Amino acid sequence: MGRIRASVMAACLLLPAGLAAAAPEGADPAPGLGITSGGAAYLLQLLLGLAVVIAAILVLGFVLRRTGGIGGRLSGEFRVLGSVSLGARERMVLVQVGEQQLVLGVAPGQVRTLHVLARPLEPRGTAAPAGEESFTARLRAAMGTKGGTS
Repeated sequence: MGRIRASVMAACLLLPAGLAAAAPEGADPAPGLGITSGGAAYLLQLLLGLAVVIAAILVLGFVLRRTGGIGGRLSGEFRVLGSVSLGARERMVLVQVGEQQLVLGVAPGQVRTLHVLARPLEPRGTAAPAGEESFTARLRAAMGTKGGTS
């Protein structure tokens, strides 16, 4: 449907230029319009140039969206470490800014700092400090299992 519509519009745009080109050889073109026998070719060239510019804009927008846009110089300093859903549209987010970690409340239309951590949290997957057991090991010990799955 979209191609048919585009074809009909292109034909309607080219029709006046085609009629001017089909005028008798000795006839003068319409005064003030500047359409001569090469008018159809000029109009086609103009439309193709416009199509190329529009296609370039669309491709550039797609590429920028896929690559995350133009990154600022501080984009490596900000990282989202984790988030928890608190409701349908509310979240609590842990963000690291340089060496500092912030707990933010995010809701539609607003972001609030809930807490600034004095001591940064360790990322998951790192070993616990010496002398401390992991939560999983303590839970297994409390349940009396030896590491097997239930």
